[in-house]
Amino acid sequence: MEKPSRRNVLMAGGVLGAVGALNAAAPAQASPLWTWSPKGSVAGAGEGADPRWVWDPEADELVASLLDRGAVPDVNRLLRTWTKNGQPLPGGLPADLRAFMEKARALPSWADRGKLATAFEFNQKRGLYLGVTYGFASGMMSTAIPHEARAVYYSKGGADMKDRITKTAKLGYDVGSEKAFQPDGEMIVTCVKTRLVHAAVRHLLPRSPYWTKTADERIPISQADMMVTWHSLPTTVMQNLVKWKVPIPAAESEAFLHSWQLTGHMLGIRDEYLPASWSEANAQAGQVLDPVLAPTPEGIKLADILLNLGATIDGGILTKPILGSLTRFLLGDKIAGWLRIPRDPLWDPLITTLWPPFVAVREGLLDLTKAPKELRQIYWMFDEILRQGALLFLSEGRLPISIEIPQANRPS
Repeated sequence: MEKPSRRNVLMAGGVLGAVGALNAAAPAQASPLWTWSPKGSVAGAGEGADPRWVWDPEADELVASLLDRGAVPDVNRLLRTWTKNGQPLPGGLPADLRAFMEKARALPSWADRGKLATAFEFNQKRGLYLGVTYGFASGMMSTAIPHEARAVYYSKGGADMKDRITKTAKLGYDVGSEKAFQPDGEMIVTCVKTRLVHAAVRHLLPRSPYWTKTADERIPISQADMMVTWHSLPTTVMQNLVKWKVPIPAAESEAFLHSWQLTGHMLGIRDEYLPASWSEANAQAGQVLDPVLAPTPEGIKLADILLNLGATIDGGILTKPILGSLTRFLLGDKIAGWLRIPRDPLWDPLITTLWPPFVAVREGLLDLTKAPKELRQIYWMFDEILRQGALLFLSEGRLPISIEIPQANRPS
């Protein structure tokens, strides 16, 4: 079997997880009052407004206008040619959109090139862990976030999850690439286009009779919604790495956080909501993410679709029970039960048993060279399962990936 390339691992690493980032519409019902202080943010100060009632007015007004005046088809056609951060915007774009995008593509003053270089080193070394956690912790968690699950299911992309996942894979790859935010990278382009997608969903989804029947919010993708999804990615990943006792130098940990702080900013999240440290991230996640996790009919359907897609990859060794057991291991019995993932008498205990020594071997803490051949074979089988899991849903044949502004919701 061909050894996965670094591009494939990094790109697919964000596949499931990035579903949330690209289509963020998670709930923010953690408490009646917003109590997290902006003093703990990258801005260090702020209004302290409850992010459940804050959206992205500049982008929202613009995209609503583009949709209402029928400009989106031409805009999507033109933006397919804009792929690199430093590339001039295409000619022919509406003036109001051009002005917005020129402003939106500018990095904040606090962007740190040194930290971004260190973040790439971290992504290189931890690509397999990131792939597994983005996919089976972050991504599958998104199906247990009620507002997000409903928004994904009832939006246009919910009718073709393979296509949606292929597109969201781009953010996962771009954030981990060496030149992510540099002129010849693509992360800024990906973020700006995603911000436009978010604005379109805010405009369109309230018009869906299916979404409005089940939703308990009037407008999706508030600033709190985006932070819920944000925490399902870097915060959840780092919590798992710490739990597994993966040794991570402080500079790399800080750099990884910085890359996601910058991603959040470029996606339109206000700086006053972006945690300045992992301790602040964990505190905020405890308020906005943990309490909202719950099952929904839409989330159960999406989880089943994702697991079935993974098990249909040609030439792979993955099966639906293996994927379900990975999800159960990373998210726990409660969430796996919500998603109606069956227990498996073989893979559930096997993954739980193999994981600690697997991490120890990868980190050089356990030597397998003198271990029995059978044990070494089990280790490499497990390694291959995880690699294939990290590469789940990658579709090289459908590249290049074009993130485009939707014009409708899911067909009835």
